[in-house]
Amino acid sequence: MQKFITIYSSGAFEMRKTFFVFTVLSFVVACSVYKTRNTSQASVQFPAGLNSLADTLRYWYSLPADQWPKPHVDSGVHWQELGIIPPSPLKDADEKLKAQIQLGYKLFFDPRLSTSNQIACASCHIPDLAWTDGREKSVGHNQAVNKRNSPSILNVWFYKHLFWDGRSKNLEDQAFSPINSESEMHSDMGEVTMKLRRIKAYQEEFKQVFGDRGINPETLTEALATYQRSIVSRKADFDNFLGGKKDAMSDAALRGLHLFRTKARCINCHFGPLFTDDDFHNVGLTYYGRLYEDLGRYKVTQKPEDVGKFRTPSLRDVMRTRPWMHNGLFDNMEGILNMYSAGMPQPKPKPEQINDPLFPKTDVLIKKLELTAKEKQDIIAFLESITGIITKVRPPALPEMPVPKD
Repeated sequence: MQKFITIYSSGAFEMRKTFFVFTVLSFVVACSVYKTRNTSQASVQFPAGLNSLADTLRYWYSLPADQWPKPHVDSGVHWQELGIIPPSPLKDADEKLKAQIQLGYKLFFDPRLSTSNQIACASCHIPDLAWTDGREKSVGHNQAVNKRNSPSILNVWFYKHLFWDGRSKNLEDQAFSPINSESEMHSDMGEVTMKLRRIKAYQEEFKQVFGDRGINPETLTEALATYQRSIVSRKADFDNFLGGKKDAMSDAALRGLHLFRTKARCINCHFGPLFTDDDFHNVGLTYYGRLYEDLGRYKVTQKPEDVGKFRTPSLRDVMRTRPWMHNGLFDNMEGILNMYSAGMPQPKPKPEQINDPLFPKTDVLIKKLELTAKEKQDIIAFLESITGIITKVRPPALPEMPVPKD
């Protein structure tokens, strides 16, 4: 019966509001709901008056999550059900931690962390652009174009590894990379801290926050990391729906939610409240042996099975973080869904590559979906429902650098 509903909702049958369809669908849903109940839920009553698939889905997904339709998840995937956006781990910060967040806020927007005094962390992570930069690939020192897209840092506190290839284990470690990178901020951590020590206001603020530890690479990166852990998504329509506001999601978004969890198979990699497995996958975009080759996580682990793997991004606020993918390849969601529907690239080795241990293999979780045009639009409607309003963040007033004496 579950299969019948999934096929029906996937567009395989034309949705006609006929008495026959209404009767059969209501019966199947009632049986499915009954099957998922346990003894403590026996009082749940199937409501009368359902007259469309959307009404049925709205009823289903208004139930507790453990009574939702079973998702299409492959064996071995340790998934977690979708849920309400969690708060920042720093939401209950004490006064001392708030002072550290405030210091990190200033440093994040301060271009003096770069050699040119023109590039700040906020140059590639712009609040108004959902903490991305809107570019295919980020641009750094002397307008150098970097290799990869600038990912959003919304909810970045959640990740076990940072960067597309996971080369940093935490935010403190991550901060060293762009500052020291020749193509990004083109600076040196030692020079940066010396520069900051010449600014009296920073001297006082670091002392207030870190005491005798003063201004050094460790306190600088700790302040930056603490600020970034405070950057979180706001609740979206999906969260409001789960919170009890049953009209918060449109009919199309509800159909998209069901497709996301079933036919479209998105939940195999994008699950939990933040819509990510926090893992790495090869989706077929390595360009192996070609001009734009990027071996991804392999460069970190040196394991052949990691060739072409990149971190699964969170889909929270995804409709505001274009362009998408590690290389910024897609600037419209329709293009991404077309590729996933077709099964993504599945490269075949040439004769001379048959025994190449590094020849990339597209993840086995990627399968041909054959989504209809309407189903793709419904999925996009669901992605809109997990995209919230961006919090406005104004650049801070920065402490002035002393004027050199003649």
